[in-house]
Amino acid sequence: MLAETLERVQFSPSKRTTYVRFVLAALAGIVAFKTFWFARWGGWADRELADFDAFHIVAQRVWRGDLDQVYHFEALLKMQMEAAGGMTSFMPWTYPPQYDLLVAPFAFLPVGIGYVLFTTATLALYLVTLHAAAGRNFAQVLVILFPALAITIGCGQNGFLTGALIALVCLNVERRQLLAGLALGAMVIKPHLAIAVGVYLLATRRWIALGTAAVVVLTSSLLCTLLFGWQIWIAWSGAIRESASFLEQGFYPLFRMVSAYAALYKAGLPAAFAFWGQAAVAGLALLAVLLGVFLSTVRGMSSAFALGVAAAVSVMISPYAYDYDLPVLGIGLALMLPDLAKLASPRERSVMYGLILLAGAYGLLQSARLAAQFGPKADTNQHFSPALAGLAMLVLLALLVKMLWRGAWPAPARPQVARIAE
Repeated sequence: MLAETLERVQFSPSKRTTYVRFVLAALAGIVAFKTFWFARWGGWADRELADFDAFHIVAQRVWRGDLDQVYHFEALLKMQMEAAGGMTSFMPWTYPPQYDLLVAPFAFLPVGIGYVLFTTATLALYLVTLHAAAGRNFAQVLVILFPALAITIGCGQNGFLTGALIALVCLNVERRQLLAGLALGAMVIKPHLAIAVGVYLLATRRWIALGTAAVVVLTSSLLCTLLFGWQIWIAWSGAIRESASFLEQGFYPLFRMVSAYAALYKAGLPAAFAFWGQAAVAGLALLAVLLGVFLSTVRGMSSAFALGVAAAVSVMISPYAYDYDLPVLGIGLALMLPDLAKLASPRERSVMYGLILLAGAYGLLQSARLAAQFGPKADTNQHFSPALAGLAMLVLLALLVKMLWRGAWPAPARPQVARIAE
């Protein structure tokens, strides 16, 4: 079984080293290849835009003084067409102003150099925190996460940064609440991925961490207001409303998403039903967080396991979640692994590992298939592709809740029937 094959690695130091070296070498090779791609060297001079290109465009607008324009899709589309030599890409900008401030320094670098610096720095930070969370299971987690790590490198997204921040919250909340709060506050750049961990901190009464996070959010918001003006918040809220409309109309590449909304919408349900389904899944995810807290405080499970549950379900709450957000799930898996065998059978663990592999690889494989079939510039929304990654996350959440419920309310012991000697 998959679980037995992967878990056997931890008992052999030589195999662990081999697996880690192989995965790290593969990731380094992808970074090198994509650096040439982003730098438009050779045959990639005429290419479409990717996510880090959007970061670079926004960084330039910070210094030009018209940052609010990136929150208007029509204006942003013109900027993207200028950067791509006339080609169009559907990449609305909905990040809060704090993230604009974070990427601003990259405006002074060519996009290729900016990409390699951003990706290597955030990947290194993520790998350090993942190793701290996984311990002896580091090699196993790397193998399971490899597709998600590859897709994050490929588009130059910030999944490594958000994963590392969630890891810093989980690793420090027990003894260094101030540091955990700083990391949680920094998640203002993608607040929907911090909801589950925030609920965990609230349920366990980590007031120092929560208070510190609130101070970080308020202070950074005040700084952004001073730098960009109060109108930046109006522009941002308008972009969120606009993106909700785009999501409802299916304009986003939903097959790359890992949300229940994407799975339900692509299955043919109306947008309203898909949103309600996402709300139900979000409630189930938060129930999993509370069950994890119950297991750690009443049933003797470790707090690391409960934190792992909170990190794992972080990508299941918002309808807007992509495969490049899955590094956060990797942190959750790393924290859960030491205690997972107490709740899950080998078959259940095999299914869990397989679902994570599928969620990470599906968008990459579908993108490659569509490009090969219809050309690299094909409009993927014109060709039906089910959101199997979102379905995989649905099944994973259902399996996780089932295991947690079983652990929280163990089956009553069967009464012993005394044998009467004949």
